[in-house]
Amino acid sequence: MKSQLTVIKIGGNVIDNSEKLHQFLLDFTALPGQKILIHGGGKIATELGLSLGIEAKMVEGRRITDIETLRIVTMVYAGLINKNMVAQLQAKGCNAIGLTGADGNIVKAVKRPVKDIDYGFVGDLDVSSVSSATLGQLLNAGLVPVLCAITHDGDTQLLNTNADTIASAVAVAMSDLYDTRLVYCFEKKGVLSDVDDDSSLVPEIRMNEFEGLKAEGVVSGGMIPKLHNAFEAIKSGVTEVYIGKADELVQINEGGFGTRLIQ
Repeated sequence: MKSQLTVIKIGGNVIDNSEKLHQFLLDFTALPGQKILIHGGGKIATELGLSLGIEAKMVEGRRITDIETLRIVTMVYAGLINKNMVAQLQAKGCNAIGLTGADGNIVKAVKRPVKDIDYGFVGDLDVSSVSSATLGQLLNAGLVPVLCAITHDGDTQLLNTNADTIASAVAVAMSDLYDTRLVYCFEKKGVLSDVDDDSSLVPEIRMNEFEGLKAEGVVSGGMIPKLHNAFEAIKSGVTEVYIGKADELVQINEGGFGTRLIQ
C-alpha cells in the first residue's frame, strides 16, 4: 500500500498578506504525512517591476515574460518569496528545502511556442517534465520540498511557468510512488454556485458532472481551466483534488474543506 502525499499550491493573495501566510504555514506544518508546497507570487513581482520602471504585461490573466520580467520573477519567486517561506517553515519545525525546477533537474519545461501571442520566456510542461525520483529522495530524507514557479529547459534557460500547472504535473508524477492528493488553496471557500456568496459552496464534483455545471454557469471564468486541470490530474492517477480557502486547510483530514473533486 502506498503512503499518502499531499501536494499543495498556495496562491499569491495569501503570500501578499504576512498574517495570512504565517497562519497558512502553521497549518501546513501541522498537516500530517509527507507533503510538497508549490507557490507563485505575482503581485510582489508586479510591484517590484513597477518600482524599476517595468510594467507587467498580461493577456487573459497570463503574464508575458520578456527578459527583464524573467529576471524580476526569478529574483522574487526563487529568492525573496521562496526563501522567506522556507525560513518561516524552519521556525515552525518544518524542515523545508526551497527549490526551482532547475535544482536537481526537478521540473524541466519547454519554451512556449509562438502562435497568436508571444508569451516570451514561459515554460510549458508535459508528462516527462517532473523528476519524481528526485522529489521522492528528498521526501525520504525527511525534507519538505517548496517549489517556486521557475523551471528550466535543460539548456541554461530559466522559464516562468504557471504554478497551478506545476502543482498538477508534480501530483501526477508523484502518483506512481504515492497515494497523492492535490490541494489548491486560495481566497474562496471552493467552487461556489454564486461567486459572491460563500455559503453557496459546491462540496463535491464528480468528473461526469463537470460539463453540466459549466453549461449551467455554476462553473465559469477562471475556475473552468482550474477544474479542467484538476480532472486531467485525476484521470492521470491523482486520487482526489481539493479547491478551498487557505485559512481552512486544517479541516482537510476531517472533511468540510472546500470542494472535493473525484473520479
